[in-house]
Amino acid sequence: MSDAAAKRRARQTVINLALSLAATIGVMIVMVLVVPRDDSSQIQRIDFKQVAAEAAEATQMPILVPEIEQGWWSNSARWTAKPKDGTDASWYVGFVGPKNSYIGFTQTYNTNPTWLALQLTGLEDTGKTLLNGEWSVWVSPEKHVPAKTKDYMLVSSLGKDTLLVYGTADEAEMTTFAAGVSSQVRKVYP
Repeated sequence: MSDAAAKRRARQTVINLALSLAATIGVMIVMVLVVPRDDSSQIQRIDFKQVAAEAAEATQMPILVPEIEQGWWSNSARWTAKPKDGTDASWYVGFVGPKNSYIGFTQTYNTNPTWLALQLTGLEDTGKTLLNGEWSVWVSPEKHVPAKTKDYMLVSSLGKDTLLVYGTADEAEMTTFAAGVSSQVRKVYP
C-alpha cells in the first residue's frame, strides 16, 4: 500500500467523522424544534384553606388561615404534629405572588426558645416593630442577590406560640400579609 493511499484513507476517516458529527447535530436540532414542550408552571396550586380546615378539625388547635391578595396562590401547605424540632406542632403555608415573589408563613405551638433562635440565626433584630408592636422585624446584615427567603423576617409571639412571615417579596407586601395574619389572630386566639 502506498503512502498516498494511506493518507487518503486517513483524511477520509476525519471527513467521515465530521459528516457524522454534523448529521448528529442536525438530528438533535430537528428534535428540539419538533418536540412540543409545555412551558406552563408545573407547580400545583394547593387549597391551603382545605388543608387548614382538616388539620383544625383533627387537632382542635387554633390554626391561622391567612387571607391573600388577588394574584397570590399557595404552592405548599402542611400541618406537622409532634415535629422533632422542639415544638408541639407547626403549620406552614407557602405563597407565590404575581411577580414570582414568595411569602412563607409558619405558625408553631408551644415554641421552644432554641427553635426560634435557630430560625433567626444570621439575622439581626432591627428594634423596629410593625402593626402596633405585634411584629418585630429581623433582617440579614448581608444583602443577597437574589434575596434569600429568610433575609427579611417578621416575628410575632402569641404566648407560647410563634408566628413567622418571611420570603422574597418586598417589605410592603410582607407587611400587608402580616396585617392580614394579625386580623386572623384576633378571630382565632381569644
